[in-house]
Amino acid sequence: MAISTNAAAAGTIGIGGDLTVNRLGFGAMRITGDGIWGEPPNLDDAKAVLRRAVELGVNFIDTADSYGPHVSENLIAEALHPYPDDLVIATKGGLERTGPGQWPANGRPEHLKEACEGSLRRLRLEQIPLYQFHRPDPKVPIEDSIGALVELKQQGKIRHIGVSNFDEDQLRRAQSLTPVVSVQNRYNLSDRSSESVLDLAEQEDLVFLPWAPIQDLGDQAVRQAAEAHGVSTRQIVIAWLLARSPAVLPIPGTGSVAHLEDNIAASSIKLEPEEVSALNDAGS
Repeated sequence: MAISTNAAAAGTIGIGGDLTVNRLGFGAMRITGDGIWGEPPNLDDAKAVLRRAVELGVNFIDTADSYGPHVSENLIAEALHPYPDDLVIATKGGLERTGPGQWPANGRPEHLKEACEGSLRRLRLEQIPLYQFHRPDPKVPIEDSIGALVELKQQGKIRHIGVSNFDEDQLRRAQSLTPVVSVQNRYNLSDRSSESVLDLAEQEDLVFLPWAPIQDLGDQAVRQAAEAHGVSTRQIVIAWLLARSPAVLPIPGTGSVAHLEDNIAASSIKLEPEEVSALNDAGS
């Protein structure tokens, strides 16, 4: 088992100008059942992961109403409510669940408003610190979907607005309507299709939340760095994300306390510039 450290070793990052969290968070998708459907095999284990994350200094947890659906949000509240004062919970709306592994988009304003109300109830919050539009719906103009989040913000139900699975043009359209504080896109060593969005986030002080962050564990450069530091390949790819840009807030997820501790320990790994360069080249 990895030596436990504290997420604070990764430093901090600001969200929206009024929230500050440690720059290594937790993604709460994997505390559900297979296919991100239904309850996990062991509810006590899932809650133990959440409690251990907070013990290890994680004060940013990312979830969504579609994880389960509803299971992840319910477990977060059951395990952690009443919440620590510094804990920021981010959730998302805009997808439906019709079965295991199925994620149809629904960006209709009425759906987003209902989804947000449900998240407030399940998370036992009066206001969601960061609410993210999960994915653009090709059947609904982005302006309509984001407009619903603007209304929710005006009503005090959400504090900050974020987007997910957006390209640059879509992000600009959202920004024309309201301040956007974060973007959550797929990004890892082998998939850098959102590189330009990450660069934009860094330039404009947005938080970039990479999903599916732990990939390419078998790459030679990853193995070499892991051997040099005496750590796991899993830890190296998290350390690379932390080194890639100060805008990145990694949110690796797991249903295992051992994997969680391994992930959090990555916050103390300091990669040398030549190691970062080799890893950059490995994924390109």
